[in-house]
Amino acid sequence: MERSALSETEAFVTLATNDRYAYGALALGQSLRNSATTRQLAVLVTAQVTQAMRRQLTMVYDHIQQVDPLDSHDTAHLALLARPELGITFSKIHCWTLTQYTKCVFLDADCLVIKNVDDLFDREEFSAAPDVGWPDCFNSGVFVFRPSDETHRGLLQCAVTQGSFDGGDQGLLNIYFKDWAFKDISKHLPFIYNMTSSVSYSYLPAYRQFGNDVRIVHFIGMAKPWLYSYNVNTGHLQPPEGIGSQHDEELIKRWWSVFTSQIKPRIEHEQECFLSFQLLRNVGKDLANQFGEMKLDDSTASARSSSPRAGQRAWERGEIDYQGADRFDLILDQIKSVIEKEDTEEMEKTPENENKTE
Repeated sequence: MERSALSETEAFVTLATNDRYAYGALALGQSLRNSATTRQLAVLVTAQVTQAMRRQLTMVYDHIQQVDPLDSHDTAHLALLARPELGITFSKIHCWTLTQYTKCVFLDADCLVIKNVDDLFDREEFSAAPDVGWPDCFNSGVFVFRPSDETHRGLLQCAVTQGSFDGGDQGLLNIYFKDWAFKDISKHLPFIYNMTSSVSYSYLPAYRQFGNDVRIVHFIGMAKPWLYSYNVNTGHLQPPEGIGSQHDEELIKRWWSVFTSQIKPRIEHEQECFLSFQLLRNVGKDLANQFGEMKLDDSTASARSSSPRAGQRAWERGEIDYQGADRFDLILDQIKSVIEKEDTEEMEKTPENENKTE
């Protein structure tokens, strides 16, 4: 990965509070790389992000920094959103502590960059796109800011004294940057820099007119792309159980295309190295178990189950079902079964057993 041309003073920043959101951060970071950005990539992580996932993040991001989670403790307001887990998103304000950079663009981990957005660094703090639900407020999924210890202290003080009208970071930031709606129109980002993925359903005519200009897709809501079940061979998507589909299917597939073509191979490579090491130690633990829960459906698993030869060909092509038919514990059981069978056959061939059979 070419790093020499990257600006050292400006960065795209995101936040991962657990391994599931780190999947989103991986896809986001990779989409930024694919767009040929010249800026640094930085990710804030909490202690809940495992070391295995952090190793994956280092393959995409220039800078990883652990932060202590901040929680709004505002259960009453969060209840209005039916999203109590958003309290931890207060951790987002730690991004103002990245003072090694002069200017940054924050993107939520559930965003995907479609086209280069380096021009966002021409904007000033605090630039953001209007929220689709309440346009006089900005959506805090994408914004331009200048790291500053003073601003960080001000946000902390605002959180303590005024809280948040929605219990999450968006309410807090809209209170702190309260003049965004009317003071400077140049700080209003066009909607194409933060297009919610459900807008194609709610305002289809506009999506048809302007959809090709979209730069950043934002998968708001509970049905994140990594919670869908995805078949890598057929392209079939299955929405999360109990949540349903909340996004345009083609946009979800674009997220999965980035993940399966560029991120999944790296995870599998680390799994393969880990399995080889554990095989030498005779310890059956799959690295995949440390990466959270991804519902990645690979039809090669069902194909190989019907034919041993099909399974062999899949292995030869590198299509290894680490979480299914080719799991380490199943392979280990097969090895033990073969060894036990050979031992039994060897015992039956001993002279003592031959005399008994006669």
